Amino acid sequence: MADPSSYRPKPGQIPDSPGVYRFRDEHRRVIYVGKAKSLRQRLASYFQDLAGLHPRTRTMVTTAASVEWTVVSTEVEALQLEYSWIKEYDPRFNVKYRDDKSYPYLAVTMNEEFPRVQVMRGHKKKGVRYFGPYAHAWAIRDTVDLLLRVFPVRTCSAGVFKNAARTGRPCLLGYIGKCSAPCVGRISAEEHRDLAEDFCDFMAGRTGTYLRRLEKQMMEAAEEMEYERAARLRDDIEALKKAMEKNAVVLADATDADLIAVAEDELEAAVQIFHVRGGRVRGQRGWVTDKVEDVTTGALVEHALQQLYGEERGDSVPKEVLVPALPEPAEPVQEWLAERRGSGVSLRIPQRGDKKALMETVARNAQQALVLHKTRRASDLTTRSRALEEIADALELDSAPLRIECYDISHLQGDDVVASMVVFEDGLQRKSEYRRFQIKGFEGQDDVRSMHEVITRRFRRYIAEKERTGEWTDGEDALSDATGTALADASEAPLTSSLKDDDGRPRRFAYPPQLVVVDGGQPQVAAAKRALDELGIDDIAVCGLAKRLEEVWLPDDDDPVVLPRSSEGLYLLQRVRDEAHRFAITYQRTKRAKRFRAGPLDEVPGLGEARKQALIKHFGSVKRLRAATVEQICEVPGIGRKTAETIAVALARAAAPAPAVNTATGEIIDDEEPDTTAGFPGDPATTGTPEERRGQET
Repeated sequence: MADPSSYRPKPGQIPDSPGVYRFRDEHRRVIYVGKAKSLRQRLASYFQDLAGLHPRTRTMVTTAASVEWTVVSTEVEALQLEYSWIKEYDPRFNVKYRDDKSYPYLAVTMNEEFPRVQVMRGHKKKGVRYFGPYAHAWAIRDTVDLLLRVFPVRTCSAGVFKNAARTGRPCLLGYIGKCSAPCVGRISAEEHRDLAEDFCDFMAGRTGTYLRRLEKQMMEAAEEMEYERAARLRDDIEALKKAMEKNAVVLADATDADLIAVAEDELEAAVQIFHVRGGRVRGQRGWVTDKVEDVTTGALVEHALQQLYGEERGDSVPKEVLVPALPEPAEPVQEWLAERRGSGVSLRIPQRGDKKALMETVARNAQQALVLHKTRRASDLTTRSRALEEIADALELDSAPLRIECYDISHLQGDDVVASMVVFEDGLQRKSEYRRFQIKGFEGQDDVRSMHEVITRRFRRYIAEKERTGEWTDGEDALSDATGTALADASEAPLTSSLKDDDGRPRRFAYPPQLVVVDGGQPQVAAAKRALDELGIDDIAVCGLAKRLEEVWLPDDDDPVVLPRSSEGLYLLQRVRDEAHRFAITYQRTKRAKRFRAGPLDEVPGLGEARKQALIKHFGSVKRLRAATVEQICEVPGIGRKTAETIAVALARAAAPAPAVNTATGEIIDDEEPDTTAGFPGDPATTGTPEERRGQET
């Protein structure tokens, strides 16, 4: 690990001007490329106290062995040079696009004598009209197949074209009417070029004029009793409309824009782009990005813009680019886009109307892409195995933690304090093993005491189960292989049966984890470890994952373990922690909502929800039910005399609410009581904004 002070430039060496800088490691490999409006100020920020740097930045500067820079005249030039160097060096600490493939375009080779329609990838060529990009090549072929009926443009390769011209016979498409066969002279080069121009105009969004022209020709043919020609024109119109349905109008006609959305978490981000041309969505593409550097949403947008338009020129850069957050600063990026287009480009965040609605759709696609990527990543056996091995190495465990339990505490400003326990076996969720806890040992907000109580209760149950079955023997180190399957050893058979109740169901808390993860930092980890020590358990590892910096804390260690941002082990720990957080908050909200809905009838033992509803429906309100006699309560279907007497006693004990008073007149407002199935007036569940009702949930 290098000391940044060993290669720090001397004061006054770094110019106070725009430029691009490169950090190199001891092998002279470029590991990071960045740009700055002021090189002096930016580079100085890397050479401060290491404790004040973000963990990712700290890892980068301690990996580097030297830094160099290049001065440019403007921030736009810095942006261009940064993009070129990132492409050239592929630095390990810069944002990387996991999916950097070339997307297919629908291309029309207008630079040839007989223009050809085809699928193209890679660098764009001069004189070729491009439409897209499309997510899949088959989507282009479907569109072309529909349009060739109306615009029979050549689609064959140069070899097929020359062979048809030599033999005087067209290919199959020429015989079935999907090619005008210029190879055998059925139409001239000028007529074929006109067909290609019409095809391009239609793909560019100028569809209304062409459809109206075809409809006029169809009507004229029908009036002249040329019914076969009119039928062909009718079928052409239907084919064009079907092709248009594949690209529904989403914005005003003639709108050309790209919409970029980002969905992100601490480790990764998904970028989705919708390409709108002529008011229609013409293409879609996306990437998944490793956040290997400390980067904001605006910086992710800037990287996406570089990736999108770094090789583009002219009309390939649209007039309008809509983004979820602007780069900081935005002006150089906007100037760079305008320079590549050759005219002005609007870079902005949509605020209202159709564009904002479409941006929300793009954002949903980005979120789904991120979820899908994580699902695929989690389901991969090799990736899960590597993640468990990385966790074992980082925490210095004897073996991979095949069973991981994670605990989280949730409350609303100290009320309804609950905890969750989630289980991952072999890197996958085991939802049947999830457990929920109510904190009973004290009242108020204290996450450390709550964590100690939960760990104590969970493993006290585990010890009780082992004592009941007489399993406290030295020879049985492993109760099971975290998947719950029987081991090859024949002696495991009695053990497996002992892990089940008399009815054959697995006993609760019967399996011990190899690793306990707590949501929190050093205090929560110390509380969990103390609880295990008090119970005499010393063969279960404990760690904590602090959410702010994604640091892994171990008991009795003053410094955290910082896993690489691209580590599969860190990704798995994050998934475990987030699942525990989700499960805890879900339970806490359910418990809080139930408390808000509680009423006098809830105190009646044996009175279920159906009979409560029947009572309220019969009497109309709790106030009228409280005033009813036992005989009147017995009239409700399903309510016997004993139950009716219990209800009357419970309602009599419940204090009636104070009457409401009109403060202006002093008049008592004698309104009916609200239905007890709803929240009480004034409760947080029924007043304020949704944000105020949720409060400070943890």
